[in-house]
Amino acid sequence: MTSTTAIVIECDGGSRGNPGPGGYAARILVNGVETALVAARLPGPVTNNEAEYWGLIEGLTLATYHARDSEILVRTDSKLVVEQMSGRWQRKNPKLAALASMAEGLIRVGRLDVTFEWVPRAQTLRVDKLYNAIMDRSDGSW
Repeated sequence: MTSTTAIVIECDGGSRGNPGPGGYAARILVNGVETALVAARLPGPVTNNEAEYWGLIEGLTLATYHARDSEILVRTDSKLVVEQMSGRWQRKNPKLAALASMAEGLIRVGRLDVTFEWVPRAQTLRVDKLYNAIMDRSDGSW
């Protein structure tokens, strides 16, 4: 990134069972400071990969409001999302291809210059713990 302001999206998602009920979380960091955060449950059944894409979509949605016209680094522990969104892997699954297209639409709408980076789960623990905590709630509330 060449910008003097470092804007990062951290996102994660998963499902209980694969497929099963799922959840996701995403946050925006501007110069290392969390400026926006979202997390939600997904009605099942969804796969882990679908939930990962929903985390990306919500992170990009946040970016269209908080970081429009910016260079963004997306950090996720999903190798599939990183490789498909970077154009290195094919999108053979129709559901994942549709979710990837949604993400690309948000990138266009927000005029975002996005770079994708795979990171180990230990580097996205805030969003990992958040979506898991939401999925652990039996009543679905916060």
